[in-house]
Amino acid sequence: MDQYTIEIQPTSNESIVKFVANSFLTRGTSYEFENIDAATPSPIAQELFYLPFVKTVYIAQNFIAVEKFNIVAWNDVQEEVANAIAEYLNSGKAVILQTEATPKVPVTVYAESTPNPTVLKFVANKALADGTFEFKNIDDATHAPLVQALFNFPFVKEVFLSANYVSIMKYDMASWEEISMELREFIKTYLEAEKPVLEDAFLQRQATKETASSPANGSEAASEIDKEIIQILDEYVRPAVAGDGGHIAFDSFNEDTKTVRVILQGACSGCPSSTVTLKNGIETMLREMMQGRVQTVEAVNG
Repeated sequence: MDQYTIEIQPTSNESIVKFVANSFLTRGTSYEFENIDAATPSPIAQELFYLPFVKTVYIAQNFIAVEKFNIVAWNDVQEEVANAIAEYLNSGKAVILQTEATPKVPVTVYAESTPNPTVLKFVANKALADGTFEFKNIDDATHAPLVQALFNFPFVKEVFLSANYVSIMKYDMASWEEISMELREFIKTYLEAEKPVLEDAFLQRQATKETASSPANGSEAASEIDKEIIQILDEYVRPAVAGDGGHIAFDSFNEDTKTVRVILQGACSGCPSSTVTLKNGIETMLREMMQGRVQTVEAVNG
């Protein structure tokens, strides 16, 4: 396979940094190790604990997150950690040791309604994806096997994937009472077979796309007011929206008209109540928290 490369990504927690790989590390299972003894199933986690500042190690689908003690600053050690992780991965050693003694956790999937009557949220007891992914049609899902399989159902219109859930938008040809059980059982069986949710090629393509569209090029998109708006959306809006099976992404801010434009995804896309949420919820919040610098919030796709 290609050489592993590691991208350093800060998180909202100053003690934790994510080291994102360009390929899968685990298949849909996440791990947390609080000390070297607990890390017996993961040789790479054990090696990281030999660094005196490492407090906790988290391993997920395509990243390793490390929480440090406050004896060092991340700026001083993050390159060292990234290099150590890349060197270990490229040696071909196992990230997680598979042992017969490790019990297999049964997969459970349950359905949740959303404010959008055309969207149902199917929640699993395991991680499905790190990030948010929207698929408008089967062509978008070339490297997303689970999503591609879901589009084979004639009543599936759009699919949104994030964390441990799949939000499915349906056509009006069928009611949820008729199809929800069938979809739930299909997703459960698929996950039990340990088939991939997203392929490496898709994650690499998404990482390239995000890097290309990143505002870190000194353009107007990187303004301080943009960053403030994004921080408010991330901290106060996204968790609530995710609970309803949706996602909201910052698109742009027009300083002349004081207008914020956002992109609605998942259950939020096409939701009858999205306009009310934007105006009475998000717009009001941004007006107050941005102290008059924002007046209006509009949905690009709503």
